[in-house]
Amino acid sequence: MAGRREGLLTRNLNGNSLRGSRIAVAIMIGVLLGCVFAILYPHGLFRTDPQIQNTRFIKSNLQVGSPSCESSERIKMLKSEIVELSDKNADLKKQVRELTEKVRLAEQGKDHAQKQFMVLGEQHKAGPFGTVKGLRTNPTVIPDESVNPRLAKILEEVAVRRELIVALANSNVKESLEVWFTNIKRVGIPNYLVVALDDDIENFCKSNGVPVYKRDPDEGVDSVARSGGNHAVSGLKFRILREFLQLGYSVLLSDIDIVYLQNPFDHLYRDSDVESMSDGHNNYTAYGYNDVFDEPAMGWARYAHTMRIWVYNSGFFYLRPTIPSIELLDRVADRLARDSKAWDQAVFNEELFFPSHPGYTGLHASRRTMDFYLFMNSKVLFKTVRKDAKLKKLKPVIVHVNYHPDKLSRMKAVVEFYVNGKQDALDPYPDGSNWQ
Repeated sequence: MAGRREGLLTRNLNGNSLRGSRIAVAIMIGVLLGCVFAILYPHGLFRTDPQIQNTRFIKSNLQVGSPSCESSERIKMLKSEIVELSDKNADLKKQVRELTEKVRLAEQGKDHAQKQFMVLGEQHKAGPFGTVKGLRTNPTVIPDESVNPRLAKILEEVAVRRELIVALANSNVKESLEVWFTNIKRVGIPNYLVVALDDDIENFCKSNGVPVYKRDPDEGVDSVARSGGNHAVSGLKFRILREFLQLGYSVLLSDIDIVYLQNPFDHLYRDSDVESMSDGHNNYTAYGYNDVFDEPAMGWARYAHTMRIWVYNSGFFYLRPTIPSIELLDRVADRLARDSKAWDQAVFNEELFFPSHPGYTGLHASRRTMDFYLFMNSKVLFKTVRKDAKLKKLKPVIVHVNYHPDKLSRMKAVVEFYVNGKQDALDPYPDGSNWQ
């Protein structure tokens, strides 16, 4: 009995062991197959496209419990809501852009001075008392020949050290123009250019060996150039000179009623954006003075101090190719375009001298007044110099006949006096003029 029980027990143990082994093998095979399928089919054997599934889901939602007409109206409503939300979204984006731009401009204005200084140079500590000097000479712009390739080629041939005299002329000033360039040639100034405002002046300059440039057709300029008077033509220069500065050239703008007696480039400082001759006739009027205004009704405070200076002459000034110089031209040209009655010389000075104040941002341009005895206006010559034995011996760089309407006659008299040595050449003329 005991032997049979042991035999049965042994068989049972062997059978259980065999079944356990089979189960273990089956589990291992299952795990291995699972790994293989996981690698080969990471998304499953029976994957459904999510887009198709979503589409079916949306369609089922639209169809369940709703007639076809209601589904159509519902779709229209949804589309309308989508359009409305899109419009609101676009408005919000626009507001965000506007606010972002305002913030940017505010930040730009906030640190404008700092950025400008960083462009001009490194920051420095202030030196000892009496040694500190502010920045006066702004950096020049990067030349851009794409502005006017034809003019760029002309200037490359005419300019000396990237600077030249520029004058505008039409047929109305033909005789004065001849006196103008004859004396430039006599002095030996090579770097000058006439901007011809009509075909007659262009041909006249070419026939006399005078460097000339005629602009491409522009009705806004040409209509004034053909028939405009002195002031109208004078106003054109602020538009025309811009291209010269953009091309990286310094310009000595010259009216035609000027007699050249020396080379002006030998007498320039070139330390400012604008260097101009003055309409003043002595040290006070040319360089500025403290003018005391008396108002007795104010009692103790009856005297008010004011600063006075006579205007710069917009017919003879030197511009360096800097941002402030170009901004000056833009400001003057814009105002003259909007106000046909404005005088270019008045606007030129207002933009140069008026400071920033509420509602107005002034021009930040450095300026220098030329020596009024070297760059002489005709008031100085006829009212003072010709009557003074010592001053008569002084040879100016130029004489600008800006105070007198009989320009051509006085220009010829200036040549006779300074060039040909005729001492009484200026005597027949009055200090002022007979015109009222």
